[in-house]
Amino acid sequence: MNYFLAIAIILVIWFLISNFNKKKRLTKLRTSLYKNWGTPQKKTYYNFFVISKYFNNNSHKEKAYHILSDKIKSDFDIDAIFKFINRTSSKIGEQYLYFKLRTIGSIKEVQKFEKLTALFENNKELSITCQLELSKLNNNNAYYLEELVNDKQLEKPKYLWLVKTLTITAISSIILLFFYPIFSLLLVPVFSANLFFHYKNKHSVVYYLNGVNQLSRALKVSKNLAKIPEIVSNFNNICFIERIKTIQLKTEFIAFEKNVTNEYLFFFWFFAEMIKILFNVEYLMFYSFLNSINKERKSIEQLFIFIGEIDVAISTASLKAGNLKICTPTFTIHNELKVNEIYHPLIENCITNNVNLLQKSMLLTGSNMSGKTTFIRTVAVNSILAQTLNICFADTYSAPFYKVYSSIRITDDLLEDTSYYLQEVLTVKELIDVAKDSYPCLFVLDEIFKGTNTIERISGGKAILSFLNTDNNTVLVSTHDIELTELLVKENYDFYHFSEQIKDNTLFFDHKIKTGKLQTRNAIKILELYNYPSEIIKSAKKVESDYFS
Repeated sequence: MNYFLAIAIILVIWFLISNFNKKKRLTKLRTSLYKNWGTPQKKTYYNFFVISKYFNNNSHKEKAYHILSDKIKSDFDIDAIFKFINRTSSKIGEQYLYFKLRTIGSIKEVQKFEKLTALFENNKELSITCQLELSKLNNNNAYYLEELVNDKQLEKPKYLWLVKTLTITAISSIILLFFYPIFSLLLVPVFSANLFFHYKNKHSVVYYLNGVNQLSRALKVSKNLAKIPEIVSNFNNICFIERIKTIQLKTEFIAFEKNVTNEYLFFFWFFAEMIKILFNVEYLMFYSFLNSINKERKSIEQLFIFIGEIDVAISTASLKAGNLKICTPTFTIHNELKVNEIYHPLIENCITNNVNLLQKSMLLTGSNMSGKTTFIRTVAVNSILAQTLNICFADTYSAPFYKVYSSIRITDDLLEDTSYYLQEVLTVKELIDVAKDSYPCLFVLDEIFKGTNTIERISGGKAILSFLNTDNNTVLVSTHDIELTELLVKENYDFYHFSEQIKDNTLFFDHKIKTGKLQTRNAIKILELYNYPSEIIKSAKKVESDYFS
């Protein structure tokens, strides 16, 4: 009796200590969340292979208003933008934020997201409470929940009937051995056969184990979040929680093995494993579970989106609470792009600029290193953020709801045997193909056709820029070719430029955009400032004077 009392006391003490430590961890986490609200994450490494899985595998994205291709992602450094703005608390949130940045939906969806973001923006206590829940899904294994949504379902083995027969035989033998002990001998070959099938199927169970375990956790988190009326009012339907609860038992049974991390539970696990093998419990439950998963795949995705949408909204609210200049964009039905004090979020102490294009496109000239490419990228990045998270790094932003296309980073491809110029041709052709779309497009081009000779670059560039600049579209193009300003005067292009000053033999750039075309050049001066031999400088200046004055 004393032994049982001692064990009971030990268990009570263990429970009290565990509960105390849990509360202590939660208090510490809550304090940390309050302290870090509005500040960037300290995380430095992001595994974009798993972060991008929901985006890459999602079949519904093709129904979206616009998808940012890998080319656009590279041109505008979307991965770096993701790192800068990410304040999510869960791995599901990370995946959904990445998906959201590359998937432009409708204006209605953006406005709905803004409403949810405003809820958290105006209620910090609610945000922290939700972050505590979402942090339960911050384990790296949570990345694999999306596999239950997007992966192709495993097919049932053709010999499933044999496994069921062996199960019935095992049950019958257990019953009959009480009356005829000789039936116990039948259990040996049956157990051996079941052991083979059990471990043959184990790799399939292990493949799904991470996702299944996270489904069980995600369900608990979503149920807790769904208890908050302010959150529920922002979602049309949360019936998916009840539907997933119907498979909760199967989910927790499959996930049990993943949760056995305590050595004291090993003996219980071993006993349970013997039972599962003898009666093929895991085998039959697993394929029953897969059937349920397939039936409720839509509900699981709704669960994923529910958690992701909340986490990303909190992340955006935290971003807006920081020391950054952020505005809410305005979308117009007219072809007018108007921005005030716009800047690029990835550039520290970035110089802000203003521009107003009314039924016009922009031809931007400027010296080397003056900021031409940075500016057109700045407008495009803010356009993407406006149409995905309803934020802009500016004082004001007003523009149509664009489809964004670009031709900035071009490289030749040795494996595909394509030259630099051919890569340019193929990239620009994609822009031409969508130029007549009924939806407004934002075309962003840097140094069009710089992979070919001057005469054909300018003539081809002029023809293409005229073609792209329809009533609905806005073209932002940066170039060194001053000649294009003369050719595009009557093509609804406004001319802007960046310039520099030379002070004490040092180039100084103010990075402020100015109206009109560039009147100066600096390429030879830069060679001189970097101590190129005097004979090169003199020769270059002579050629410039003789042929281009």
